[in-house]
Amino acid sequence: MAAADHDDPLDLFRSLNDPERRREIERRGDFFLVEGLLGLRSLVESSYSIRMVLAAENRAQVVLELVGQRAPIVVRSAEDVRAVTGFNFHRGVIAAVDRRPLPSVASVVGSPARRLALVEGVNDHENLGALFRNAAGFGIDGVLLDPTAADPLYRRSVRVSMGHVLRVPFTRFPAWPAGLDEVRAAGFTVVALTPAPHAEPVDTLAADPPPKIAFLVGAEGPGLTDAALAAADRLVRIPLSSAVDSLNVATAAAIAFHRLS
Repeated sequence: MAAADHDDPLDLFRSLNDPERRREIERRGDFFLVEGLLGLRSLVESSYSIRMVLAAENRAQVVLELVGQRAPIVVRSAEDVRAVTGFNFHRGVIAAVDRRPLPSVASVVGSPARRLALVEGVNDHENLGALFRNAAGFGIDGVLLDPTAADPLYRRSVRVSMGHVLRVPFTRFPAWPAGLDEVRAAGFTVVALTPAPHAEPVDTLAADPPPKIAFLVGAEGPGLTDAALAAADRLVRIPLSSAVDSLNVATAAAIAFHRLS
């Protein structure tokens, strides 16, 4: 459902309050959405191709300054923007952006990459967005997702990442956990984060870190599967008080990134 499929190009931005319908629209149209000025700034600094930007009148000038001639800009009243999107869209800026083919695993794990994040089963868009923001903050060179992880380019993930998902290289493994063999063949030590008591404390690994580390994290709640844990080279835990059995996946990843990056 691309802009050319309809007389009204604003169909690109309709029904934002219906997540299932939105995902279907965007999959068929091969595009994704970026909202807010922070996201738009990251977008214009990226190499993604922008189809169109919808801006409320009070955001029009700054949007024009950011986007220039790079893409068509449609300006509407705040009431019209609300009517198009389906809810009171306070950010007042939303862009439709062309997807592009995912890079190969080899291109993400290749030189000069030294720190990677490997993601299994994280299907919460906010957790995934936060993980990308942490990856950018701690110098992670790329993120590789298993086939079941959520879409990093879904609107909520892009927003929570503060647009960093547009900057951090990422791709998806075609097979899991077999894809870890390619990471290991590139010289990485696969380090699985787990609260298991037999895992070594993160400070032990930090005292003598491998030259190339791929941090393996799983979904909040179930954590990493047995198959993924078995495929890792080392199991690492973050020591916690007895009152808490685990951390949010993005928080745990941030601690590990900081200690070992």
